[in-house]
Amino acid sequence: MASLGVSPTRMELTRLKIRMKVAVRGHKLLKDKRDGMVKKYIELIRKNKEIREKVEEELTRALGEFLMASAAMSPEVLEESVIFPTRRLNIKAKKQNIMGVNVPAIEYEEIIEEGVSPYPYGFAGTSAELDGAIALLAGILPKLIELAQIEKTCLRLADEIEKTRRTVNALEYIIIPQLNITIRYITMKLDENDRGNRIRLMKVKEMLEKRA
Repeated sequence: MASLGVSPTRMELTRLKIRMKVAVRGHKLLKDKRDGMVKKYIELIRKNKEIREKVEEELTRALGEFLMASAAMSPEVLEESVIFPTRRLNIKAKKQNIMGVNVPAIEYEEIIEEGVSPYPYGFAGTSAELDGAIALLAGILPKLIELAQIEKTCLRLADEIEKTRRTVNALEYIIIPQLNITIRYITMKLDENDRGNRIRLMKVKEMLEKRA
């Protein structure tokens, strides 16, 4: 690996040693950050898998209930029963910071109005299966919101992990080795100059002594 193209002076050597200290410290900090993000990413992936499995299971049950309701009710009555929902929600999208990465934080709140039924229809002309499907879907919604938040967080963390990994590798395999080589090169050059100066001084001294 080639050294950096710099002048072999003591000032440059001091500057490079400072850069080396900063690079080594930065490498350690970024490596710790990368490891921390990977640990958090694995935790979120496991949680994501757990919630997704529950959501898929409950959606399958809700779909089954809805299919049974559609078999017991006419399409017109079924459409009329669900066309005007009575439930109201407040969803706020915010940001939170995980190890220097901005990720979404979604707040979910259901507005419960007194005297308003969560079912947007009367029970006389509908089936019990439709009630079950509506109840299951209502319970799934918070999990879906949480799932969306976790998946977006995982994507952001994955991008940041990859960027940090590239920076760590550049420091470890390119920048720090180049600084090491350059520092050794300048140190050798300065030592050579010192030896040359000492030899010249000794020769001058010897010549002066001979003349004296």
